[in-house]
Amino acid sequence: MTDLPILGAAMTVADLEKLQDFILSRNRDLELQDFCMLGALDGDWRPVADRAKELLDGYQGRLGIHGPFWGLSIASADDEIRKVVSRRMLQGLEVCEYLGATQMVIHSPYGNWDYNNLDNFAYGVAYRNMVDYTHQTLAEAVKRAEDIGVTMVVENIMDKDPDIRRTLAESFGSHALAVSIDTGHAQYAHGSTGAPPVDYFVRRAGNSLQHIHLQDADGYADRHWNIGEGNISWHAVFRALRELTSNPRLILELRDKAGILPSVAWLEARGLAC
Repeated sequence: MTDLPILGAAMTVADLEKLQDFILSRNRDLELQDFCMLGALDGDWRPVADRAKELLDGYQGRLGIHGPFWGLSIASADDEIRKVVSRRMLQGLEVCEYLGATQMVIHSPYGNWDYNNLDNFAYGVAYRNMVDYTHQTLAEAVKRAEDIGVTMVVENIMDKDPDIRRTLAESFGSHALAVSIDTGHAQYAHGSTGAPPVDYFVRRAGNSLQHIHLQDADGYADRHWNIGEGNISWHAVFRALRELTSNPRLILELRDKAGILPSVAWLEARGLAC
């Protein structure tokens, strides 16, 4: 036995067909990506979900999905857009309930422009507007998530400020909204916009952190490379993770799913995770 943290992975059901043994052998955390694809929620997604259930027969790990995000902002100033986004969030939660998933990844509304401009208006009005619009968008979804035992985790996308998503999530005062970190997105922000390094994102999230996408990158683009191919300081990241008690899901989110097993081996060889 080992006391190293156990890695999970993000994949489609088609990928799960090939990696079933990897997931089931240690009841690894799993994030299904089928239901965030464009058009997926407008068709009959149940056959895909049913196949996932078949493949996960006997599974005792923590199951989640990546929620809808393409073209969606959870903090739109337009009331009609907020209605669309709210509906999409509820559709994602319907999938969670059907699958028995307990987590859904959603995307941060903040970007580099916001970092430089939210305080460029008197009395913090722009900052408060972002929070208020998010509450209006997610109010029904957060209540629904509470009812069905799902936590929505807000992933950094273009965030430069490592604190702002935690503040947003905590403003709901609900166990159904928490923080996610994508290591490659944080590394992009660090390398290209002057954000803090990835381990700082982890520490600033603290125990609000319940999910992390692990991918390697070079600080220039959103690479989703195998672990070890970029320039993220993984020892620093895992040192910061060891300070937490929230037990976040450690999800390898790689562009090439063939890199999942080599990435596990790379981290295990360095005594970081397995």
